[in-house]
Amino acid sequence: MKKSITESIYASGILESENQYTAFVTANGIVNEIYFTEGDSIFNGSPILSISSVAQQLNKDNAQLVAAFQDINSNQGKLSESKQRIELARTKMVNDSIQNSRQKQLFAKGIGAKVELEAAQLAYQNSRVNYLSAKENYNDLSRQLKLNSQQAKNNLRLVTSSQNDFTLKSMVDGEVYSLNVAIGEIVSPQTPIAVLGSKDKFILKMQVDEYDINEVRLGQKVIVTLNSDRYKSYEAKITQLYPLMNPQSKSFLVEAEFVTRPKRLYPNVTFEANILIRSKENVILIPREYLIDGMYVMKKNSEEKVPVKIGLKDYKMVEIVEGVGMNDVLIKPTI
Repeated sequence: MKKSITESIYASGILESENQYTAFVTANGIVNEIYFTEGDSIFNGSPILSISSVAQQLNKDNAQLVAAFQDINSNQGKLSESKQRIELARTKMVNDSIQNSRQKQLFAKGIGAKVELEAAQLAYQNSRVNYLSAKENYNDLSRQLKLNSQQAKNNLRLVTSSQNDFTLKSMVDGEVYSLNVAIGEIVSPQTPIAVLGSKDKFILKMQVDEYDINEVRLGQKVIVTLNSDRYKSYEAKITQLYPLMNPQSKSFLVEAEFVTRPKRLYPNVTFEANILIRSKENVILIPREYLIDGMYVMKKNSEEKVPVKIGLKDYKMVEIVEGVGMNDVLIKPTI
């Protein structure tokens, strides 16, 4: 008989929401508050839940205390005291300089002993060194106080920012598909908290055998049957081919998107698909069970097998290119 035939590749897979992911917290704690429940719509950046930690709160309190203690404004007294030492040292240096000058003048007139002149010079030198040292001490103190203050502020900001780890936020606009914890539970970064993803857009992720992958192209039509809706078929198209083969399953991941789709879809629903490779119209077809060894048929009133050339195949029929005419009667081989 002459009919049309479409050759396809079978694939199975799982339906996922676009941007679907499992959310985890980044710190240990106890679930303190939950802001959404399963089935709720959610926006990117919205808090999903918050957790509390006594240790984290104590760290923040300590950081605030240290920041207040090290604040530069709280240490103005130390700077004022250091400035007073500079002023005292300067006053003494000026007085010693005056005494040194007088002693030089007197010694030049032959008044006073040399030892008195040397004592005045030494006193002036000592007071000058003390003055310069007081100034340097003030500068060192000022730099140290500024450093301590900035380090304490940085540490407070670090501890405060780490508190964001105690609020889990959504990374997508979409829906909360599952929520796996309750208030009062202890959670850690290894605890899967929730599954979130797009509310309206879904991706068909299917596995294609390595023997068939070279036949798959972007844009090819796919006929999909969801296991949750087995009595209907929907059209999709190939949108993504991943080039790395899974060595365990000997298959490649291929993605498709719906062209026609059900009104309601659910993540993780499994499906079966036929990727349409090529088709022909008005060709001679015979049931596949009439083929012998994939290359012969038995004609009525013939005792020998007749070789044939085949074309396209589907799961029921096969195209005969040469070897069988429309008027030939075939015999189904017995097993």
